[in-house]
Amino acid sequence: MASKQHAGYKLATYRSKNGPRAALVVEDRVFDAAVLIGNAAYASVIGILADWRFAEASLQKAVARTGKSAAKSRAKSQPLAKTKLLAPVQFPSAIYCAGANYADHAAEMAARDGRPPPPDPHGQGVKAWHFLKAPRAIADPRATVKISGYSKQMDWEVELAAVIGRKAKNVPQDKALRFVAGYTIANDLSARDRGRRANVPEASPFRWDWTKHKTFDGSCPLGPWIVPASDIGDPQKLKLRLWVNGVLKQDSNTSEMIFTLAEQIEQLSAGMTLHPGDIILTGTPAGVGAGRGEFLKAGDVVKLWIEKIGEIENRMV
Repeated sequence: MASKQHAGYKLATYRSKNGPRAALVVEDRVFDAAVLIGNAAYASVIGILADWRFAEASLQKAVARTGKSAAKSRAKSQPLAKTKLLAPVQFPSAIYCAGANYADHAAEMAARDGRPPPPDPHGQGVKAWHFLKAPRAIADPRATVKISGYSKQMDWEVELAAVIGRKAKNVPQDKALRFVAGYTIANDLSARDRGRRANVPEASPFRWDWTKHKTFDGSCPLGPWIVPASDIGDPQKLKLRLWVNGVLKQDSNTSEMIFTLAEQIEQLSAGMTLHPGDIILTGTPAGVGAGRGEFLKAGDVVKLWIEKIGEIENRMV
């Protein structure tokens, strides 16, 4: 069980007068990470993650020095309510996104296309597969996302996002979670009507356009912070939900994933190195707009929540 002291902080990025900087959120206070710890290399979350093996202990000690109550600490801080939080990781080297990783979601998408539900890929020897989002497609918490003029079928997808804290290559499942620094929330916004290229035959292997479908400006709202992996425990036992304009659309649990996060890390790291700060979006459950025949429009507010992490909200414009 994580200590009370350790459970009291979250790793974030905030907007300072000098630009984005790493922060520790303790209770309702925000501390500049580099200043609190006394290490200039920790001015960015990427800098902290690059040194995660040693940084994790430093963060815990720094939190302990703030005292039993962050509100009474002598260390310089500012109120969370008056702080602009940005996406916790600014421009990672890669964002990997698991495709069709909840059985109910795979079934609803198959039904949309008039196909039977796909069988469990484990029984067919099929491994987890991923597509990419561009690092600069990330959107901050509460940021607006422009969808008008780009897509008439903009969809939502709540996902648990794992943040890598150590270089990982050819990692076996039983050791995979050791390479995760922490977890945050992501919305894998998807332009369903941009996923197929016009005037290309349906049977062509070049019909699909994953770039226009999945990686456009603002297509990866992320945040509000990173909760250390040691405070989360088992990433396969987290409730996750999504609302559009206050109406619940997705309500599931990460236990419903087809491929666990450990399986995904094993597959992704096979022959390729995962780097500190890299993000893995682990898939979304049923309840997306495509399965309902409804999509986002300008003015819609999308809120996502994951147990033990918090919530993130964005408005479509």
